[in-house]
Amino acid sequence: MASRQLKSTSKFALIASMLILILITMFVVSIHTGMINIPFTEIWSAFFGNDIGDQRVTIIDFRLPRILLAIMIGAGIAVSGSILQSISRNPLAEPGIIGINAGASFAVVLYTFLSSGAAFLSDTLSIFVIPFTALAGAFVSAILIYTIARKKGGVTPIRLVLVGIGINTAFSAGTMVLQMKMEPQDFTKTLTWISGSIWATNWNFVLSTFIWLIILIPMAIYKARFLNVFSLGDQIAIGLGVPLEKERLKLLIIAVGLAGSCVSVGGGITFLGLIAPHIARKLIGAKHEQLLPLTALLGACIILISDTIARVVLAPMELPVGIIVSVLGAPYFIYLLMKTK
Repeated sequence: MASRQLKSTSKFALIASMLILILITMFVVSIHTGMINIPFTEIWSAFFGNDIGDQRVTIIDFRLPRILLAIMIGAGIAVSGSILQSISRNPLAEPGIIGINAGASFAVVLYTFLSSGAAFLSDTLSIFVIPFTALAGAFVSAILIYTIARKKGGVTPIRLVLVGIGINTAFSAGTMVLQMKMEPQDFTKTLTWISGSIWATNWNFVLSTFIWLIILIPMAIYKARFLNVFSLGDQIAIGLGVPLEKERLKLLIIAVGLAGSCVSVGGGITFLGLIAPHIARKLIGAKHEQLLPLTALLGACIILISDTIARVVLAPMELPVGIIVSVLGAPYFIYLLMKTK
């Protein structure tokens, strides 16, 4: 038993180290790459020297906040997806599919529609308003899902997912109605944002997102033992003395908080919360004490790689990062849909 535990820990450390190495490599590549490629010597001088290429402003004020946001968004959405898959015992569950992202997007588009159009993309007030607006929308969506799915004092995993898909459709339709009433330029900007665009390249947004993630991800890892029990089934969890509905609700709140805070700065990035937990599970197994940190690292790598591709594939134009993730995730979703009973 001790030998198996040591082997599992060693495997986790090795995989985590490899992912951290990939993340560091992509961090450097992403700073280097963009509309204008910055030589590595100038990157070094901007951080540690005399800024020989006058690139410090470009790196510090524009590229670095975006890179850090990409890493945090990837980690947050991936962990949120892993939690949702575990509490619903459904491999197809993730924030973008069961309606959490759609609720957050609807709230932000509604705020945009009722205020000053797409000026929210540059408005200073948005630094404070947009994250809470997105979180409010995400929690309203979650409350609706949980309330409608609740039957005879409990929530079954399959009802949670099916109701979530219905709520997702409803909020998406509402968002489209609001967009159709906007000015053409506002419609285009909100459509790009909803497709998954890391628009909030601002250190204030980096700080606000970091605060949410530094609280919620450790909370999720602390609750990992309950996620392990949930995977055994409701009856076994009850037999082991787990307060099933109470812990499921707590974990749902954590997942919604992670998804809402990430949507507020990254838009509706779909499928990331689906593919990252699955890849992590194949690499390390279903022990959530190891699965959640690995899922966070994988999500960060996937988003950073996707965002780098999105910035350079049609340069000087940029693709929404959500499109790149969807190109990667949609085939995997279809594969899982065909494989799942």
